[in-house]
Amino acid sequence: MSAGRPIRKPFRLIICLMLGMLLAACSSNKLSDEDVYVVKRGDTLSRISRLTGTSVRDLARLNGISPPYTIEIGQRLRTNGSGKKTSGKSSSGSSSRVVTVPPASWPPVGQRCWRWPTSGTVVLPYSSADGGNKGIDIAGSRGQAIYAAGSGKVVYVGNQLRGYGNLIMIKHSEDYITAYAHNDTLLVNNGQSVKIGQKIATMGSSDTDSVKLHFQLRYRATAIDPIRYLPPQGTPPKC
Repeated sequence: MSAGRPIRKPFRLIICLMLGMLLAACSSNKLSDEDVYVVKRGDTLSRISRLTGTSVRDLARLNGISPPYTIEIGQRLRTNGSGKKTSGKSSSGSSSRVVTVPPASWPPVGQRCWRWPTSGTVVLPYSSADGGNKGIDIAGSRGQAIYAAGSGKVVYVGNQLRGYGNLIMIKHSEDYITAYAHNDTLLVNNGQSVKIGQKIATMGSSDTDSVKLHFQLRYRATAIDPIRYLPPQGTPPKC
């Protein structure tokens, strides 16, 4: 399936969401003047890619790193410097700010019905820290089914957002959006209505260093911890 474009009606919402993702990814770990990133505990090439705006492929090429892309704490990695281009301003030059919702104001558990988008081990949990993982990374096998975590309307299918690979976003209401990144095959189109549990993609490693799903649950544009709202893995949602 070729990469699509956002449909017009939610265009502004998608742009804001993308900007929010980019700002969250670039809000910390600023690069030095020599475009160097120093590896910290818990870093992967995928995470560094999101922080710096340099693709996993370019990070590997610039630093002579071969699969399985092993990196060490304290290692200095060259980047292409594109992370500096995210200045917190919109294309018109006006100031842009991402409004976050503190955990105390997150929606109550059980307000909506959610299901796991796929099965597997959570290899990187959610983190609210600056530059932290704004979703959960679920490891699996290439070609493994990815399902809609809730009923809604597909508002984005494409790969224009660096660091997320083949990406799908589903709008579930005015408050909720889910995002599914690093897919292999995309099985839905922009504007398509989907039901909870419907197969929307297959797992892959697009723009990352391993086969996995990066899943985000966003409430009023703020990424919240999916684990808090998903049922125990392997059990159906109680709704």
